[in-house]
Amino acid sequence: MSNDRTSADTILITGGTGKTGRRLAERLTSHGVPVRIGSRSADIPFDWEDRTTWDGALDGVSAAYLSYYPDLALPGAAETVEAFALRALEKGVRRLVLLSGRGEEGAEKAEKLFEATGADWTVLRAAWFAQNFSENYMIDGILEGELALPVGDVGEPFIDADDIADIAFACFTEPGHIGTLYELTGPRLLTFAEAVGEIATATGRDIRFRRVAIDKFVAALHEQQVPQPFIDLMIELFTQVLDGRNERLADGVQRALGRAPRDFADYVRRTAASGVWDAQAPAAS
Repeated sequence: MSNDRTSADTILITGGTGKTGRRLAERLTSHGVPVRIGSRSADIPFDWEDRTTWDGALDGVSAAYLSYYPDLALPGAAETVEAFALRALEKGVRRLVLLSGRGEEGAEKAEKLFEATGADWTVLRAAWFAQNFSENYMIDGILEGELALPVGDVGEPFIDADDIADIAFACFTEPGHIGTLYELTGPRLLTFAEAVGEIATATGRDIRFRRVAIDKFVAALHEQQVPQPFIDLMIELFTQVLDGRNERLADGVQRALGRAPRDFADYVRRTAASGVWDAQAPAAS
């Protein structure tokens, strides 16, 4: 393998407007590293499902961060990531970092295909993002005062997206990360009910967690006209990934950064202070 990249060449960030990609772009830019945001609305558009956009996104870059949308658990995602990595190598882009999901069969398949491409690879296998409570569909329930999900008392080691971005930044700017898989978790296990309880305490609001049956949850998604692939993803996440298989901590953050991961309570304090969870005032009649 070649030496780790340390120069300030342009880095492509697929999913550059997402939770980790946006944070990574901010870190790189603030350190003078040029970035190219890979998204369908970018000046040079990038779309995972439109391979005609790949070459333009890869032209003139020296490394790439791969964050597959919407999720590596979906059918065909692993093969798409493999094809993109191989095309990147053909275009002379060797340094690739893949964001993966913990406990997902599709994600593990993608990891294996990705690692076998011959790229100078690093895999970031992440637990559920803490930011799903504030930057995803779960924020609606938090704002309404009740988060209803088809999950029981399984513990999840929620990872802070800022930790993932810190590690990705290190992968692109420091030596020593090539050929490494980092399994990323927070420092403790929380049930979803406990997580909501911490949010309620920090905001001073009455916010409750309610467990619902998977069939009722799916029916509600259909009523909201959520696309079927996303519904299939939700079913897998809540019936398989959250079956207890991830109910353990990992040391990836410590190994990558030499420090402990941020605690969920730190995330809650920061986010509560931002006001994003403040109850919405009712509209005037």
